[in-house]
Amino acid sequence: MTSSTRGPRGSYSVGIARRQKIVEAAARRFAQEGYHRTALSRVAEDVGITEGGLLHHFRSKKHLLLAVMEHRFTTEAEWWARLPREASGPDVLRAMVAATERHLAEPGLIELFVLTSAEAADPTSAAHALFAERYQRAVDELARHLQLGVDGGTLRADTDCAAVARECIAVSDGLQLQWVISRGTLDLAGAVHLHADRIARTVTPDGRGL
Repeated sequence: MTSSTRGPRGSYSVGIARRQKIVEAAARRFAQEGYHRTALSRVAEDVGITEGGLLHHFRSKKHLLLAVMEHRFTTEAEWWARLPREASGPDVLRAMVAATERHLAEPGLIELFVLTSAEAADPTSAAHALFAERYQRAVDELARHLQLGVDGGTLRADTDCAAVARECIAVSDGLQLQWVISRGTLDLAGAVHLHADRIARTVTPDGRGL
């Protein structure tokens, strides 16, 4: 009885670990080589399994793509969660620029984000639910950090934190689309910094920028 109980649980945990390794390997490949240029066989090789073994966990390349985006969103949320509570309002806006610089270190994932966000417009697609949850969580988390800035006096008391958060995320995501269309010639980090500086001059008590 004991061995029969351990067997399925052990197989389940191994499967979960294998799935996570596949997602992480795919994220690295997609980031370095791009989604369309990456063959599933290369991802499988990185994990030490066959392509058939990979397809046992992910039915298609598109399913793997969504798992990679979910992994990226989770990693991004964890990064924001580590921002200190004592961070000032301007510090939070600077973190927006730092987040963009982190994205630029993995340009292929920016392309993936733009690719899947277009599909998310279809309410029947799996990407729709993923992106809807991502946007709600991102707005709530950024607004929470901005509210701490209001409470600490580093942002004006009349700051609409949710509106500012939504605007910052919309600008950042829109600029990522422009960066992809420009084939990387747009100064993405510089453009995000320019917007964050403009916001800072609006919402800081002394009207100072970054």
